Amino acid sequence: MTAPAAVETVAVVGTGVIGASWAALFLSHGLDVVATDPAPGAEDRLRADVAAAGLDVRGRLTFAVDAREAVAGADFVQENGPERLDVKHDLYAALDEAARPDVVLASSSSGLLPSAIATACAAHPERVLVGHPFNPPHLLPLVEVVPGQRTTDVALDAAMAFYTALGKKPIRLRHELPGHVANRLQAALWREAYSLVDRGVATVADIDTAIANGPGLRWALLGPFTVQHLSGGPGGIAHVLEHLGPPTEAWWRDMGDPSLTPELAAKIVDGVDAALQGTDEAELVARRDAALRALLASKTAHRLQ
Repeated sequence: MTAPAAVETVAVVGTGVIGASWAALFLSHGLDVVATDPAPGAEDRLRADVAAAGLDVRGRLTFAVDAREAVAGADFVQENGPERLDVKHDLYAALDEAARPDVVLASSSSGLLPSAIATACAAHPERVLVGHPFNPPHLLPLVEVVPGQRTTDVALDAAMAFYTALGKKPIRLRHELPGHVANRLQAALWREAYSLVDRGVATVADIDTAIANGPGLRWALLGPFTVQHLSGGPGGIAHVLEHLGPPTEAWWRDMGDPSLTPELAAKIVDGVDAALQGTDEAELVARRDAALRALLASKTAHRLQ
């Protein structure tokens, strides 16, 4: 794959929650977007979702019925289809045929391996990678850029440069693994949270309160290693590891290994329903997004990660 020219047009393939949010972000940076989604009413929903994002839309949005048509003139492709490998294979076979050879094919997949996705690309598997955002992509800066076995450095560099130019905070994984990085870290916390609920140690509401009003506040500003380092005072993380390392290992050994049985799933669902009883969830999302904007602005002003 040769180095691509500057990106002016992005194809957004799949316009559900993630795809629509990507489209809003691209448009706000003055890029033209050609979107495609086979679902009935997809174009109307996309335009409504882009308007609801509240961004200053400066690019042009068009809609194509066929994915091949959508990517034919694109300079970058962001795919957001279902998290099913069979669907990805059908889709990427078409994208590989229609997109220019120098165009990156980036999947928003939350956990599929790019090598597995790229097996559908007979012509140019070297330009397939994962560009996994965090929801909603038009607000949260993280993008995980994950190479497959055949992904070239040219494709990786192009994706990193593209996302950085959008104001994102991309991280480049050294090799692929299921769930990438951030979802695996989340899954580790969920594993213990679900276990604590299952064992009757704490309620769903208790755990949400503990994270949102404790470590979550620090993690929103600095990463876990830096937070741990600062908690060690003058001795830093070396002091923390020396004095709290052994008890931490004991906590690891005591952590649960839950199975998501129907009974546990019911406990989690009932707990969330109870915690959110009487809450207008659309209004909660709006307040969350407003707080995210304020937090991101504060992080920038204070030069925090």
